[in-house]
Amino acid sequence: MDNIKTLFLAVLALVSFASCIKDEAPNQEADILSCKVGDGLLIREPIITNDEVRLYVNGWIDLTNLAPIFTLTEGATIEPASGTARNFTTPQNYTVTSQDGRWKKTYKVSFLSDDLATEYHFENMKWYEYADDESQPAKKYFHIFFDKTSDNSEMEWGSGNAGFMITNNNAQAEDYPTSQANDGYIGKCAKLTTVSAGELGKMFGAPIAAGNLFTGTFQINPTDMLKSTRFGLPFSKKPLELTGYYKYKAGTTFTNKEGNEVKGQKDDFSIYAVFYEVTPEVPTLDGTNSQTSPNIVLAAELDERHETDRWTRFSIPFKPVANRTIDAEKLKAGKYNLAIIMSSSKDGGLFNGAVGSTLYVDELQLFYEK
Repeated sequence: MDNIKTLFLAVLALVSFASCIKDEAPNQEADILSCKVGDGLLIREPIITNDEVRLYVNGWIDLTNLAPIFTLTEGATIEPASGTARNFTTPQNYTVTSQDGRWKKTYKVSFLSDDLATEYHFENMKWYEYADDESQPAKKYFHIFFDKTSDNSEMEWGSGNAGFMITNNNAQAEDYPTSQANDGYIGKCAKLTTVSAGELGKMFGAPIAAGNLFTGTFQINPTDMLKSTRFGLPFSKKPLELTGYYKYKAGTTFTNKEGNEVKGQKDDFSIYAVFYEVTPEVPTLDGTNSQTSPNIVLAAELDERHETDRWTRFSIPFKPVANRTIDAEKLKAGKYNLAIIMSSSKDGGLFNGAVGSTLYVDELQLFYEK
């Protein structure tokens, strides 16, 4: 089932609206659910989106003759067939067809061995698009930022926009928590705004949605929203410093998870980064442990922050956490992730903050040991 349908069904089922939803016939689904490639070849779990599969491997892996095996939605077929050997030195396309033959979807399957991008200008933006009916043009919903890695692959930034779309799918892109804006420090910039999640959000104890932007992916977890954010992407170098520019204005009324005003409380933003070891028990960080996990080796956080209507430069060094050190062999083998995380409300993950709090960020750069 397509991502947007999954989001709607998951949330509405939780509030006992399932009886109001028209059942979708299983034979109309045309999705890749999972992907496997040999034993020990991948250094990360595959990232599967609505139209792409990203497979992370070490740089010395031979990509000329690989045969990924796909799990599909019930009754669907894939062309070329699952298990077909192909040359993945460049991305390869696959077409998934639903069981009834009416729906088709093209996936780009890429093997990635390069580190994430290290310069972030927020000039590159594409749309999240979706069409309820394949015969109709896809509707554009919200902005997705991306940057180019050194091998010219796209590194997409994650955000919580997909969660906001559940209850506000008619909103304009500029009214989503995370969007592209003009008048950046140079060119365009990223705009993160804390917004109301509407009546349905209040019903779930999530009255606000903070603007956020992070290296990683967002996959909604309706039973624990804090685990919807999956922070971090592979990085095989020791990070040293994160620099950039910001502007910030706090909203006027700070509220808690119940939506009640907290007198005397002022909203605040956050910009931080963590470098952590990936293990079977901790394949990724999320909103529950992004600053507390014992797997974190290095951390950088903007402590000296304030409201300002002028672009303000920051520079934050990475420092060891609890005297932990990087294992050189694990670093070479790609066993570490880097997460850069920004939010218009520091405690927005707990649904505490002020509607209207707005953080602009631009021209970030990650420095690392060469």
